[in-house]
Amino acid sequence: MNRILVIDDEIQIQDMVQSMLENEGYAVSVAANGSQGIDSFRQHPTDIVITDIMMPEKDGVETIREIRKTSPEAKIIAMTGYRGPFNRLPAAEYVGAQITLLKPFTKKQLLQAIHDILEKEPSTP
Repeated sequence: MNRILVIDDEIQIQDMVQSMLENEGYAVSVAANGSQGIDSFRQHPTDIVITDIMMPEKDGVETIREIRKTSPEAKIIAMTGYRGPFNRLPAAEYVGAQITLLKPFTKKQLLQAIHDILEKEPSTP
């Protein structure tokens, strides 16, 4: 069973993603911001990290960068609902997110992203 960490400051998003994934048989843990997510990942590494970009305390780009420092092989999906000129998904890809998703996304899109990231070869630093 694959283990997934969902990092998002919006409880509704945490609950929705957790429910979607648990219904598909994944073991899911959640964190409310980047700092909590990094701590959780260090204590209990997961197969995949799904992180929001815009969060208080530590945003998703910083979170991805920190996870990459200690786990260069980590599989990371970044997500955001922001579509304006300052969309941070390209920055998330630059620091190490292998896949990005725009909110709102469908269950099918989320499951496809997870399938795709599990099929990818591990990154090399």
